[in-house]
Amino acid sequence: MTEQLSDFIRRLPKAELHLHIEGSLEPEQMFDFARRNGVVLPFRTVEEVRAAYAFTKLQDFLDIYYQGAQVLRTEEDFRDLALAYFRRLAADGGVHAEIFFDPQTHTDRGIPFAVVADGLLAGMAAARDQFGITSRLILCFLRHLDEDAAFATLAAAEPYLDRITGVGLDSSEVGNPPAKFARVFRAARDRGLRLVAHAGEEGPPDYVWQALDLLGVDRLDHGNRALEDAALTGRLVAEGMTLTVCPLSNLKLCVVPSLEAHPLRRMLDLGVRATVNADDPAYFGGYLLDNYLRAATALDLSRAQLIQLARNSITGSFLDAGAQATHLTRLDAISI
Repeated sequence: MTEQLSDFIRRLPKAELHLHIEGSLEPEQMFDFARRNGVVLPFRTVEEVRAAYAFTKLQDFLDIYYQGAQVLRTEEDFRDLALAYFRRLAADGGVHAEIFFDPQTHTDRGIPFAVVADGLLAGMAAARDQFGITSRLILCFLRHLDEDAAFATLAAAEPYLDRITGVGLDSSEVGNPPAKFARVFRAARDRGLRLVAHAGEEGPPDYVWQALDLLGVDRLDHGNRALEDAALTGRLVAEGMTLTVCPLSNLKLCVVPSLEAHPLRRMLDLGVRATVNADDPAYFGGYLLDNYLRAATALDLSRAQLIQLARNSITGSFLDAGAQATHLTRLDAISI
């Protein structure tokens, strides 16, 4: 009997490189945390929350994303949130994750940085013990705020920089170019942190150029619109730049009109080192396996291409060479 596509994808050792941990807050968890912390929600039922997820553009999503984050108050909340995500990743065959968190979303409402970081780190440690999943933590600056606020966040993170792998840049892209954060990214690099940034999701190809030349990113988050610029695409290929692509997110936010129109297959055909990721899975309708499976079906991806996507996720991670080699050996042993 031919192995089901979903089972084949699940068997592939995969890393998730674009996951906002606050975006894994399921409606049921929102109510649980609200009840635990005495937070009054503007929703009466889980169904009302899901109905509110019927957004069609990035800013509408961000509005409810920040609203949902209000229920996260304690170290226990952040630990439980992270562990719930890792449980789903383990079920999807994930072996490693590099998760984003938005400290400004929490510190700006009075939650200490340490509460957020300690909770997430505890969840990451529990995931390694329970599921054997390794993980890294990436601090994201909110680009709709100013660079001074980003510098303040980097300063607050100082006691944790031995446990934070990198910094990123997220939130409202249009009107907030990477150039706005060039100095703070240099400061992060000086502290030994790896650099990533969202660019080319809703923003123009020029934002991708800026992420490369002004921020000096090690990895590019999204990057869809880079394909509009042939010279830029050629550079991404030549430099082996990893793109953390998020198919279901792009569909939900109308970055693409349909999954059949998604540029993922074209990226692979051009030699771009693309990966598949879930972004904000509670809001966008699918975790890692869902993204692989639905993209594979819509774009008629071959099993060899799926293996390549998994391989890209390992080689594009910030794992050391030895850990990467262990996962790549497993991939090499998988027959098509």
